[in-house]
Amino acid sequence: MNKLPDQPVVPEGGGVDIERFAHNVARLVEQGGKALAAYLKPREEGAATLDYPDQVRDAVKTLGQVAGYWLSDPQRAVELQRRLGTAYLELWGSAVKRMAGEDAPAVVKADPKDKRFADPEWSSNQFFDFLKQTYLLSTEWAEKLVADAQSLDPHTRQKAEFYIRQIANAISPSNFVLTNPELLRETLASNAENLVRGMKMLTEDIDEKGNIKIRQSVPTLFVVGRYLAISPGMVIFQNDLIQLIQYAPSTETVLKTPLLIVPPWINKFYVLDLTPEKSYVKWCVDQGLTVFVISWVNPDARLAQKGFAEYMREGPLAALDAIQQSTGESEVHAAGYCVGGTLLAVTLAYMAAKGDSRIKSATFFATQVDFRHAGDLKVFVDEEQLEALEQRMREQGYLEGTKMATAFNMLRSNDLIWPYVVNNYLRGKAPFPFDLLYWNSDATRMPAANHSFYLRNCYLNNALTRGRMTIADVTLDLKKVKVPVYNLATREDHIAPAKSVFVGSKYFGGPVRFVVSGSGHIAGVVNPVAKRKYQYWTGPKPTGSDIEAWLKKAKENPGSWWPDWRNWIRSLGDEQVPAREPGGGKLVPIEDAPGSYVKAKS
Repeated sequence: MNKLPDQPVVPEGGGVDIERFAHNVARLVEQGGKALAAYLKPREEGAATLDYPDQVRDAVKTLGQVAGYWLSDPQRAVELQRRLGTAYLELWGSAVKRMAGEDAPAVVKADPKDKRFADPEWSSNQFFDFLKQTYLLSTEWAEKLVADAQSLDPHTRQKAEFYIRQIANAISPSNFVLTNPELLRETLASNAENLVRGMKMLTEDIDEKGNIKIRQSVPTLFVVGRYLAISPGMVIFQNDLIQLIQYAPSTETVLKTPLLIVPPWINKFYVLDLTPEKSYVKWCVDQGLTVFVISWVNPDARLAQKGFAEYMREGPLAALDAIQQSTGESEVHAAGYCVGGTLLAVTLAYMAAKGDSRIKSATFFATQVDFRHAGDLKVFVDEEQLEALEQRMREQGYLEGTKMATAFNMLRSNDLIWPYVVNNYLRGKAPFPFDLLYWNSDATRMPAANHSFYLRNCYLNNALTRGRMTIADVTLDLKKVKVPVYNLATREDHIAPAKSVFVGSKYFGGPVRFVVSGSGHIAGVVNPVAKRKYQYWTGPKPTGSDIEAWLKKAKENPGSWWPDWRNWIRSLGDEQVPAREPGGGKLVPIEDAPGSYVKAKS
């Protein structure tokens, strides 16, 4: 079929089956009613509340301050209009030239990496090209309004930038059928069958509480304990908060000092034990390490009062006791990931104050201890927002896992939200099966006391590195932590920015090996040796706050950072002992790995 100039592609035969199209529109309306009913029913019955008004109110208040700066002065108000008007006039002039058959360069171009506008018709079709450029000019104008508003304090500016970005991403013409050439072609070609399938998927993605859980993968293809988290091992200890897994050895001898991994309780531990080819746990076992991993409970209202101190006592400290019983060893290497690493740092400072030296070395994966440069997550943390969040958590005893998952996804909404909205609900296609994204959607709840302490003491007050954090009546001082530290940052991290991790290095009292991995918060850590997918950088002692200066002096190394870490661990002591079976004959195994805590859904 030949395509007419500046006309969207239509189905073969030059038209649409009107009868089928009308029938599918009727089906779409019917299915849409089911989706709306599924969303409203729990709210009408009181099983769910509308908590987004707090977020909307904060966004309106923040953006109101931006508008106030520009509108409070007549000259600035005129400048506000002039900027946008000039851009639109230039675009209109270009469009008129193009309509007259003249060549007209684009007034603004999309980033070549922006997948939203990859379809050729965004440039070849005058209508869609005009829409695209109007959108890009408008978003650039809005971003400059925030950047040039001189009266904003840093926190308000960061929030305004974030909210502008969220609005811009949401209203992109690529997110709507009539303004996206690819979606329009597909809708016409399928007689709107794609929209019916998509609405059905949307209905299925609304849970019993009325939350929309956008599927990022195919859940039926990934079952924890069958396809994921299948490294052999046993749960050798458990309490209210953790199950401790000891993995079965795969070598005849093992390093004398065991390894304890403290994962985050936001999401689940098996990010480190996905498929065997990607499993960091399996790789460690194959390197001759006795590996223990904490699997956190998915808490409910009964654990509402479990705070950071309880997570420390019943988490890492309880695990150390169990490891000593199982192996007879009084020292361990400990590794913490994300907030699990923050808890590990807190535990180390507490142990240093108490004279407890059972942790021989500490490894931190994408972990923050200083939160001054904590990135866009700080957008959600100020006194007013925290009070509203704490009120909601008091009412049910915990924060829903979907709330935290949504916050993380919003940090990269053009990667983790809108592509799936378009693919799932407008194209009516199932997402690509991807284990990391399945894990990403397997969210956990957070107990009220724990989450409130974490947000206030870390993100709001940055208490740990300021020497103002108190745990179990002990004021913590990271400078008293003298054990060797391996501190891993990931270069494109949107949750624990590399600069934030870098700055945190200087607060430890012992030697620190700072390493930067390519990619982001997950892929930069889960970087299997065999794939040789991302590089890593090693360099001088981390000092100051300029990570870019450090990177200029650093050496870029091909492949995974895992072998570098293994060599570092072995440099601290390479004594071997016969391989140990889970429990060591002293602790009776409770159940097979990965245990039952990790399988509990939110």
